[in-house]
Amino acid sequence: MELTWAILFVVFVIAEFTTVQLISIWFAFGSLAALLCTHFLGLSVPGQVAVFLIVSAILLAVTFPIVRKRLNTSRVPTNNDLDIGKNATVIEEINHDKGTGRVTLNGVDWSAVPENKTAVISAGSIVVVKEVQGAKLIVALKDKSMDKTAM
Repeated sequence: MELTWAILFVVFVIAEFTTVQLISIWFAFGSLAALLCTHFLGLSVPGQVAVFLIVSAILLAVTFPIVRKRLNTSRVPTNNDLDIGKNATVIEEINHDKGTGRVTLNGVDWSAVPENKTAVISAGSIVVVKEVQGAKLIVALKDKSMDKTAM
């Protein structure tokens, strides 16, 4: 069984170096621990598998949050993301069922759909951009108590 753990260790290390995604490094150390326990302690096959699983799980649980934090690069907002929260003027009734809806935002006409799929928003209304999906804006009717200036 030592040969099996040695082969698994090599396979996991090669997989780690080829993918550079920190996918198999935990399993490489788990197989190394199982190999060492097999060689020095003479563990049975169930014991070896348990060592492999426990060491892999512990290393994954301890290191993954640290690795994820380091790899989690901050997302740079695009120009479309900057439109979220802005006001737009409805130039064609927005009706999800009919597939209609156009708004003007910063002088540009956009296709628009209501955030609430059952809402129908009439032309001339002021809406707030909730999300940008490609060339389509997801919008919601602006609260009457808010300023009605379209941007």
